[in-house]
Amino acid sequence: MNTRNRPGRSIGPLSGALRPPYGLGTPDGALQARAGQPVFPAQRAALRIGVTAAAANPACLTDSGRPCRHPLTNVAENQCLLAHEQTVKGRFDAIVPVMRRIVGLQHEPDFIERAQAVAREQLGFDLPSRILEDAWIGSLDMRALYGESVMRTLRLMAEHARAARTQQAGDDVVSFFLDCGFHAVDITPCSDGRLKGLVRYILRLPDTAVRSLKAYAGAMFDVEANVKRWIETELMRYRESRPVAADAGTRYLKIAVYHWSSSDPTHEGCAAHASNERQAAEAALQRLREFRQAIENSFCCGASVDTLLIGVDTDTDAIKVHVPDADGEMSLYRAVDNLELYRQTVGDEQNDARIKVYQAIQGASAATGWGVGRGEPHEGMRRLIATLLINNLSQIEYVCGTWGGRYPDIGHAERFISVGDGFEEFQLRNLAYFAHLHTVEEGVPDIDVGIKIFNRLNLMHGLPVPLAIHFRYDSRVPSSRERTVERCRRVKAAIESRYADLAQKGLLVCTMTVQDARSGSPIELVATYNGSDAE
Repeated sequence: MNTRNRPGRSIGPLSGALRPPYGLGTPDGALQARAGQPVFPAQRAALRIGVTAAAANPACLTDSGRPCRHPLTNVAENQCLLAHEQTVKGRFDAIVPVMRRIVGLQHEPDFIERAQAVAREQLGFDLPSRILEDAWIGSLDMRALYGESVMRTLRLMAEHARAARTQQAGDDVVSFFLDCGFHAVDITPCSDGRLKGLVRYILRLPDTAVRSLKAYAGAMFDVEANVKRWIETELMRYRESRPVAADAGTRYLKIAVYHWSSSDPTHEGCAAHASNERQAAEAALQRLREFRQAIENSFCCGASVDTLLIGVDTDTDAIKVHVPDADGEMSLYRAVDNLELYRQTVGDEQNDARIKVYQAIQGASAATGWGVGRGEPHEGMRRLIATLLINNLSQIEYVCGTWGGRYPDIGHAERFISVGDGFEEFQLRNLAYFAHLHTVEEGVPDIDVGIKIFNRLNLMHGLPVPLAIHFRYDSRVPSSRERTVERCRRVKAAIESRYADLAQKGLLVCTMTVQDARSGSPIELVATYNGSDAE
């Protein structure tokens, strides 16, 4: 297959559309390189976890106590995202107080009725009757009740998110991607829960606009699986001209996202890379190079992809974009630090701030020394990078306005482990640790890291580890759902076998769900063989 994807060629019927550039032509920033600086500044080590709460706002350096107002911030979107975050996390955070109330009711004669009334009022659903009815025999099984409550809250919030989502914003961004020369965008972040809000919050993109979003520990994605996804995308273009025909001149864009902690860089960085920012960045960059080389080696001339490396400071949500050169190559020493760009533009007029965004990209491309490259990236890539930087300025201010510039939970604070394909409905920081896998054997590193994280979050306090096993099926394929259900059960059995000690003590609560691959499909609960998971 020869895609002959040269940036700049016609990209089909959308190429002539008369629309303003997404972000740069939109009021109030509706979208969204410093030469000679070390690639990983040493001053980050000065910010320690013990002084995080008292440390000065890392982004806004104006008068003490006065919030920053960046000219490109989308204030309305920030307000909506904050309301969403407070609603979803508030539902999960209400579970433990409700459990405590119910414990005090278990010896009352009308215990079941009163417990269900509390749950309906505070959590929005009924508790599993089988657990409540068994309370008279001995003590109430609070571990099972807690685990079930987490899973039912998850499904309730997913249903609310599915009902509220709109397609229009996603369509607009897909059109923007096409204008930039990309017919598909595939993102692999680290599976760390602090990156769970990457697309919706940090990058400010509709999740429906992204071709694939699969997280791996340390962003170490499976190259072969990603090549297969590229083949499927290209075949769809050849057979169906979707989203554009194969001769449109667009490319497939693969993005890898690593992370670090500016407050506690040696302890709260990426666990898969021993909290070593440089190691995390180098490993992700190498994986991108391997993916690109695999495409070019397997499909000959003209078959190529664009790649992009992005770093995230999980304390501030500020991104660092490693700018490709004219050949698509990237360097750890050639990047735009968006936190620094925020500081430089917070007092500017809108147009001046937008100009400085482009100048920062040009400045990174002009880097010398170890960061030197072979010219600037193509125009579409520059527009995309500018868009992501502008979007992220709103997120930096979101963190500034809500938490004084740095999250109070700079470490892990996930509510559950998501195993399998993940939930498209949830794009929220520190809500879930994600372990993408096809089999437990290949996903062992991811799951082990997740269990280690929840040892501190839950197990040390006597709470079980909630695992949401979730896989997608294709309703167009005969018996796809049945095979996916069996897959859920095999994975559940394998997890319980691997962590048998936890499972036997009731410290592992696994719930299985499946979902049609079509975007917006409802989540379907899978019952265990004894039917104990049925509603």
